[in-house]
Amino acid sequence: MSFIQLQQVHKSFSQTHVLRGISLNIKEKEVVAIRGASGSGKSTLFYLLGGLDRPTKGQVFVNGQNLSEMNEEGLAQYRNSYVGFVFQFHFLLPSMTCQENILLPARIGQKDLNKVTLEMKKLAEFLGVTHCLSKSPHEISGGEQQRINIIRALSLRPKLLLCDEPTGNLDSKNSNKVVGLLKDLASEFGATLMVVTHDEKVASQFERKIVIEDGQIIS
Repeated sequence: MSFIQLQQVHKSFSQTHVLRGISLNIKEKEVVAIRGASGSGKSTLFYLLGGLDRPTKGQVFVNGQNLSEMNEEGLAQYRNSYVGFVFQFHFLLPSMTCQENILLPARIGQKDLNKVTLEMKKLAEFLGVTHCLSKSPHEISGGEQQRINIIRALSLRPKLLLCDEPTGNLDSKNSNKVVGLLKDLASEFGATLMVVTHDEKVASQFERKIVIEDGQIIS
C-alpha cells in the first residue's frame, strides 16, 4: 500500500489552473525529488501534501488519511504529528533563541518536552550547532540557520519530511552536503523524504525523480 497517494488532484487559484489532474503513489521511506521550473506547480503540490492547502478537486491520502476531507483542526494535528517542513527560508522567529524555535512545534503539540529536548541536543551535536542553541537566529550564519531549521523539522520524528528548495540559497558544495544530510537523516529516522527543487543537479542525487511541467507530471 502506498504511503502517499494522489488521485486526479486539481488546484486552481481564481482563474489560474495550477495542478491539472496529478496522480501519484509514493512508498513509505522512499526518497523522491520533485523538479520543475518556477510556476510549474511543484510548490503547490508540496503545500497539499503538507496539509497547508486543499485541492480544488481530487483526493490526497497520506498514511491512509484523506487530507481532502479533514477540517482545519484535523489538518493542524496532521501537520504537527506527521510532517516536518524544511523551507528555503528558515522562518526562525527572531524574538526566540534557536532552542526555543526548535521546541516550538513540541510546545504547540503538547509533546513531552524533556524527550524532544534530548532529541534536539543529539541532532545539534551531530550537525555541529550545539553552540547555536542559546543564540538568536541573527547571531548565527545562514548555514547554521539551515541546520537549526532541519533540527526543528526532525525534532518530533516525522513520518514525512517535506523540503521546499532547501538548497536555494547555497553554493553547489554546501547544496550537496545538505541533500546528503537530508537523505541520511531521513534514512535514520525512517521518514519518507520529498525534496522540491528547480535544480537538476539536486534532483540528480535522487533515485526517483518526478518532473512537473504546467501542472502535470511529465516523467
